[in-house]
Amino acid sequence: MEKLKVAHEIFSIERVYQSSPESVYSAWSNVEAKSNWFIGPGEWSVVQRKLDFRVGGEETLHGRFPNGRETLYKARFSDLIENQRIVFTYDMILSGKIHSVSIASVEIEKVDSSDTKLTFTEQVAFLDGTFGREGMASRREGTLAHLIRLTDYLEKVK
Repeated sequence: MEKLKVAHEIFSIERVYQSSPESVYSAWSNVEAKSNWFIGPGEWSVVQRKLDFRVGGEETLHGRFPNGRETLYKARFSDLIENQRIVFTYDMILSGKIHSVSIASVEIEKVDSSDTKLTFTEQVAFLDGTFGREGMASRREGTLAHLIRLTDYLEKVK
């Protein structure tokens, strides 16, 4: 049997939101808020969602596509500074098989009286034979889709 190599990648995305740091942080820390923008694509539907937002707390987002394919996101919070920083690790499991393990950070910084900059950085290890560049491009695209939905959510709750 051929040994699977671990593919390591890192990416970062910066976004500016016309919201306060408190609103941006709350969108990550409140399960009702997060359920508006942290969702799967297309016809994906939620099976289970839990959020225990504290250091050592965990988040679970389990979903399913109409074809039966399942996604399971399991995160653990390592460092939280209210309205400034969120650091977490997470496993991504696809149809019962480990796909990747990541460490991610969300840095929140007030830019001026009406704008807040968010910097999302992720270091990912793909464990299932996924080629690093392909996996990273897909992960970056998915993360960017979340952050764009976050823009839409923050606009609605102003």
